[in-house]
Amino acid sequence: MAFFTTSDGTEIFYKDWGSGRPVVFSHGWPLNADAWDEQLALVASRGYRAIAHDRRGHGRSAQTWSGNDLDTYAEDLSQLIEALDLHDAVLVGHSTGGGEVTRTAAGRVAARISKLVLVGAIPPLMLRTAENPEGLPLEVFDALRDGVLTDRSQSYRDLSAPFYGANRDDSNVSPGILDAFWLWGMQVGVKGAFDCIKAFSETDLTEDLKCIEVPTLLIHGDDDQIVPIVAAAEKAVELLADAELKVYPGAPHGLMSVAPYKERLHEDLLAFLAK
Repeated sequence: MAFFTTSDGTEIFYKDWGSGRPVVFSHGWPLNADAWDEQLALVASRGYRAIAHDRRGHGRSAQTWSGNDLDTYAEDLSQLIEALDLHDAVLVGHSTGGGEVTRTAAGRVAARISKLVLVGAIPPLMLRTAENPEGLPLEVFDALRDGVLTDRSQSYRDLSAPFYGANRDDSNVSPGILDAFWLWGMQVGVKGAFDCIKAFSETDLTEDLKCIEVPTLLIHGDDDQIVPIVAAAEKAVELLADAELKVYPGAPHGLMSVAPYKERLHEDLLAFLAK
């Protein structure tokens, strides 16, 4: 297994498959790089270099007490990009990972990044405020925090259904997909999981989006029960300089794992990479 060590001494696990133009994937909460395995295999088999890391606190990476915030997540990813000396890279982020790649693309390694893909991503801001009335109320995130601290195992089992749309009458989501979500969630340290909720819900990425000039593809399901499209992609696309939004009717938050949305994602991702 491959690891690199950040400047603050944190070991970060990553996968590095294939060769060619780098496509770097960033996962959502409370998952890890395994959530992208089908997409990693897809792009690596099509002549790209597919890379995905476990965010600090998640999966096989170190469970640090501090640094569980979006600034540090983006710095970790920036250091990985530098450590692998990546250029002309495409960043792909889902959910919290969408915030991570947005801040990374707007930061000091921007010259190394040529395209951006945001899938069910959190930008610009998830939390409801006076300026962001479409966001979710603080009570939603407080309930997530309470679940992490009191019974995280059951909390992840409960969250898996709306995450993949398994609570809808026409759902074809397998028990295995829900089991995988629980397994990945149980690999996150309690401190990292707790802190990350604040990171993905309260970080305002409005100014980051305004700084990004590379072509950006936004993909979002209109039945996303975790990151509602009205407070996310529909706003983000208006803030980006060169962006296209593809709305998937009926798609849930974890659309990369659920047919037929997964297959459409693959088609759209490959077409965007080939442009």
